[in-house]
Amino acid sequence: MAMSRARTLFSAIKIKSTFSLHAPVRNFSASAASSQFENVGFIGLGNMGSRMANNLIKAGYKLAVHDINCNVIKMFSDMGIPTKKTPFEVAEASDVVITMLPSSSHVLDVYTGSNGLLHDGSLLRPQLLINSSTIDPETSSKLAARVSTFILKEKKDHWDKPVMLDAPVSGGVLAAETGSLTFMVGGSEEAYLAAKPLFLSMGKNTIYCGAAGTGSAAKICNNLAMAVGMLGVSEALALGQSLGIEADTLTEVFNSSSARSWSSDSYNPVPGVMEGVPASRNYAGGFATKLMAKDLNLAAASAKAAALKCPLTSQALEM
Repeated sequence: MAMSRARTLFSAIKIKSTFSLHAPVRNFSASAASSQFENVGFIGLGNMGSRMANNLIKAGYKLAVHDINCNVIKMFSDMGIPTKKTPFEVAEASDVVITMLPSSSHVLDVYTGSNGLLHDGSLLRPQLLINSSTIDPETSSKLAARVSTFILKEKKDHWDKPVMLDAPVSGGVLAAETGSLTFMVGGSEEAYLAAKPLFLSMGKNTIYCGAAGTGSAAKICNNLAMAVGMLGVSEALALGQSLGIEADTLTEVFNSSSARSWSSDSYNPVPGVMEGVPASRNYAGGFATKLMAKDLNLAAASAKAAALKCPLTSQALEM
């Protein structure tokens, strides 16, 4: 399967030469100039977050960053980007804070733990908190409700209270690198519209999904469909090759027929069929299998809570 060996979001990474103080500003359809959020905090600088943060820098935003990985923090510090020791310090320097973390437990720790974003009683400096991590919808909804009980330290424009959006992404590391992610967003529609220039500095598509938690719900449903589809494409390509059909020939058939999918035309799992995908890089980089297992566990838990039978979810998770 076209996925990398397991890596955590906080593992040491080698960031490409796109990280440069002198990198040209990209021609985004939205940028810092069109956003009401000038000072952006970013927490979680792993394979995805580091590239998302870099695109915000290129778009002209003023960033303050935090991560538990000292190596990646040094990379940003060497670029002249302010680094903070705790999430709370990030919050104190930011109009909006974006988190990109591996799991619900990491998100809860960053928000509610010692020196977390919500550390200062009932007061909060950022107007907007955006969680782009893939977590369960229930945690997203509960955090949004808790954030809504806080009071802004300084009221700005029409913002009376801080707001939280759940805004997970799709597209993987390559899309994070090129700024072509898709954001699926849950929470206040007004806050979503205000944050849209931020999203379009890191991606090319934004989809408003509804109330708090629906962005997270959309993401786990998306990854469920992707997992099942990827298993199907992989199984069919394995069968085809065993029956004497070359993988590139069968891929051409799929992509010209009803079997066409993202796994066949953009992320092909067979080495040598497609350039730039993990399968052609000895399965290095990209989305870790343990993260897919985590997402499938989230889908299975949500299905159980909804009393819905999802046999393909269970089978994909087992595999």
